[in-house]
Amino acid sequence: MKYSDLSKEQLLAKIEGLEMLTRQLLDEKEQEAKLAFAWTGNLGHWYWNVKTNEVTFNPLKTRTLGYGDSEVPEPVTYQFFTDMLHPEDLENTMDAMRRHLYGKAGIYEVEYRIRAKDGTYKWFYDRGKITQRDEKGKPSFLAGIVFDITDKKEALFRLEKDNLALSEMAAVDGLTGLYNHRALIERLKAEIYEADRTGSPLSIAMLDADNFKQLNDTQGHVFGDQVLVNIAGAITGSVRNTDYVGRYGGEEFMVIFPNAPLSMAWKISERIRQGVASHPHAGLARVTLSGGVAQYNGETLTELVQLADAQLYRAKAEGKNRIMLSV
Repeated sequence: MKYSDLSKEQLLAKIEGLEMLTRQLLDEKEQEAKLAFAWTGNLGHWYWNVKTNEVTFNPLKTRTLGYGDSEVPEPVTYQFFTDMLHPEDLENTMDAMRRHLYGKAGIYEVEYRIRAKDGTYKWFYDRGKITQRDEKGKPSFLAGIVFDITDKKEALFRLEKDNLALSEMAAVDGLTGLYNHRALIERLKAEIYEADRTGSPLSIAMLDADNFKQLNDTQGHVFGDQVLVNIAGAITGSVRNTDYVGRYGGEEFMVIFPNAPLSMAWKISERIRQGVASHPHAGLARVTLSGGVAQYNGETLTELVQLADAQLYRAKAEGKNRIMLSV
């Protein structure tokens, strides 16, 4: 920029801006000398002259984004950086600045994604504060500091992903790949709450492999485990996409039928029973299931499970390989 090309008004504005910047730098130096300056960061400081809308900053900020010093316009305006914000972060970032400028927040503080020259995004943590005001008390100068937190954010995302995977593993039965007992109970709690909230019907089925102990004793536990895997596959292949299937324990399974009255839950459970009975198990004529179905009518979770279990025991007592329902 050639000062000889500027008008008198532009020169006066430039001089005023330099004076404000000088005052700010002297103040920061004084703070540093007193060991009272708390802001440190790997991309350095920035300064925004609100009146002229010019931003002065450590070149590390733009170099980190892949821009050479010659590629940065002169002067740099506030919009130079906001135009590079990720669309999902723009409003939150602007709101953080507005809240500080209007006195609703003591500092400007925000995390955002900003687009680099190659089109990728970096994560920045930005923190600033009004340091000078005009004669009317309006903000005229802000000073701040910016951090590149991309590595920290990526590490956090990896940790969250790992934690999610661990959480999913904790909810899955290791043999069948279905929900385990704990996850089933949590799911049923949620569906009971939803049924209470919306008045929609909710039913469950308790299903148990017939004569499973005898099968284990004669064919061995490895074969028995494979039978459970086959049963799990037959169940999941027979239910709706909205239903939840899990291994309740041992050779017993639970199916949760959201938005399904008793008749629909029985129909699907009967389809499951037929599918299991027709599935070939090497060396065996067939393996069968007995089941009990109950609809939620305001009982506690334990009472609902007991209702379905009672019908399961009745199915066993009446000859097995059948689905009974609570009426």
